[in-house]
Amino acid sequence: MKEEVRKLKEWTDGARKIVFFGGAGVSTESGIPDFRSTGGLYHQQWKYPPETILSHTFYESNPEEFFRFYRAKMLMRDVKPNAAHKKLAQWEREGKLLGVVTQNIDGLHQAAGSEKVYELHGSVHRNYCERCGAFYGFDFVYYGEGVPRCEKCGGRVKPDVVLYEEGLDPKVMNGAIHAIEKADLLIIGGTSLNVYPAAGLIHYYRGEHIALVNKSEVAQSLSPNTLVIRDPIGEVFAQL
Repeated sequence: MKEEVRKLKEWTDGARKIVFFGGAGVSTESGIPDFRSTGGLYHQQWKYPPETILSHTFYESNPEEFFRFYRAKMLMRDVKPNAAHKKLAQWEREGKLLGVVTQNIDGLHQAAGSEKVYELHGSVHRNYCERCGAFYGFDFVYYGEGVPRCEKCGGRVKPDVVLYEEGLDPKVMNGAIHAIEKADLLIIGGTSLNVYPAAGLIHYYRGEHIALVNKSEVAQSLSPNTLVIRDPIGEVFAQL
């Protein structure tokens, strides 16, 4: 075990109010591509840039192309939680974890057993009719074709994910902030801290210990006392 991982294990063993703040890199070991690394979603060829397709403006103006991309690149069925997801769920069961704050929309934290999950950018497992509010699950959109329509009223069914140009849910934001403020250990993992306002939430942390588990550099300055680990997150969490 590396010294940095040994130090993190010492911290996690002693902590009672852990909060984990994670991004796309948490799920890469489950087979879900991240967004900005080489080979990630943003480096793949498509008719329009992903940032354009995943915007509210594009969704409204070209829903057919939006859903073609969304089904092809954002919806994955047979993905399973990895060691990081499972360890976080274990800590919650043991009463050591206050919550998971995630930028991911894949639902893998819940699949691993976590219940206190603040999904900043929503979830592919929830879809709503824009006209009557009827709820639809993952399979309704995944197995559908074209623009999904409500079976009750015929309205367009929108994924409950936050698109570019859309605001975050205030209730989710407030819950995440409250958890981070109370934490005695903040672990940041699998995120470049590029996406705001989500990335700004870590500044609400008031505790002493903060750890970063990410293979690449991050976009903002952290405390000089931050414990930095550059190894794959699943490999690290399997040792904790």
